[in-house]
Amino acid sequence: MKNILICAAIGLTAGPVLAQEAVTYPFDGSFDDATFAVENAIIGKGLVIDYVSHAGDMLARTGKDIGSDRVLFDGADIFLFCSAQLSREVMEVDLMNIAYCPYGIFVTDRAGQVMVGYRTYPDGEMQKVQSLLDDIAQDAVGG
Repeated sequence: MKNILICAAIGLTAGPVLAQEAVTYPFDGSFDDATFAVENAIIGKGLVIDYVSHAGDMLARTGKDIGSDRVLFDGADIFLFCSAQLSREVMEVDLMNIAYCPYGIFVTDRAGQVMVGYRTYPDGEMQKVQSLLDDIAQDAVGG
């Protein structure tokens, strides 16, 4: 019960939220506005978006196929991209850092609560990537 209360309290904060190895920021606006902001923030860093995964659409479409009628998200997209310079830098330290590429920023909408976030990375060299993701996420939410 104590963990549930702690998680609930964390969910009410206005700053970044760490949950299930992800950092999230609330977005004050619509899902469409948030996806536009994330796209612009990524491009603004000189990066190219390789792919946008429409995970929310997939989950909505396949729910019936697995016997579920639960709505998980009203919208959920994941923007996948890489940084040639940063990727080379972290992989020159450890070739296995390739496991973290491409990098992703997600946007979710659940009952009108829009969030922008990214998964966390391990200590060490990959913190440079996490810092880039945090910059992009904060740019997108206006932080």
